[in-house]
Amino acid sequence: MKQRPIWNAHLSGAILGLVLLLTFIMTGHGLGASGSPTALAAAASNVVAPTSTQANGYLGWMVQNGRNPLDSWINWEVLGLAAGALLAAWWSGRMRVRVEGPPRARNFGRLSLALVGGILSGFGARVSAGCTSGMGLSGSATLAVAGFVFLIGFFGAGLVVGLLTKRMWQ
Repeated sequence: MKQRPIWNAHLSGAILGLVLLLTFIMTGHGLGASGSPTALAAAASNVVAPTSTQANGYLGWMVQNGRNPLDSWINWEVLGLAAGALLAAWWSGRMRVRVEGPPRARNFGRLSLALVGGILSGFGARVSAGCTSGMGLSGSATLAVAGFVFLIGFFGAGLVVGLLTKRMWQ
């Protein structure tokens, strides 16, 4: 399949903003994704150790009164996001398995960097009560101070890590 050009960043940003606005209007909440792995963890731990899960201060409210955490809207959003990403990769002619990362790093190093970055981002998302889409986009769109603080911290951390790993990319 012939590769199609990547979308214009300004047009994509405007479309994302309209999707966010439409999401607020239709559902009453913004976009987010980091709650889905938490819901999955709550569901899995409720199967393995229901008494402990229900008594847990972090996961317990998700399984109270027989509630199924997998029924949450955020899980459907994440599934739609994954399906949309696969469809877009296929449609653009860019769908292939590969390991991206710094040219100077071998695959093991690239995957290790991705794992560490993912763990740190996931931890930060849970501590701040939102990921880049939930806290950054949706929080800032509602002019919440926490959204702007999150974005400043997120971009600041990205700048520091970028400077620390700069040699790997040259």
